[in-house]
Amino acid sequence: MASTAYFAASMALALLGLYALLTSRNMIRAIIGLEVMTSAVNLNILAMGSGEGGVDPLAQSMAFTSIVIGAAVAALALSLVIYAYRHYGSIDLRRLRRLRW
Repeated sequence: MASTAYFAASMALALLGLYALLTSRNMIRAIIGLEVMTSAVNLNILAMGSGEGGVDPLAQSMAFTSIVIGAAVAALALSLVIYAYRHYGSIDLRRLRRLRW
């Protein structure tokens, strides 16, 4: 069944994104890991919406909405990265955690 391959690819992407999110010290790499996890969710939504009759329009609209929200989150996160770099001179997450606000 073709949807099983999509679910496996979605799980692999989710695990890869989670690994990148948990192990990265760089803020930009953490954002990329978050976006990979978002892509895994979108692939999973589209795989669940596909059937023998075609692709469900509701699944397509949910994936499109998720892509738009993900783009807004990525833009906000990257603006926070720019602010942190200008203010503190570093984008290392472990170094920024030690700072007091």
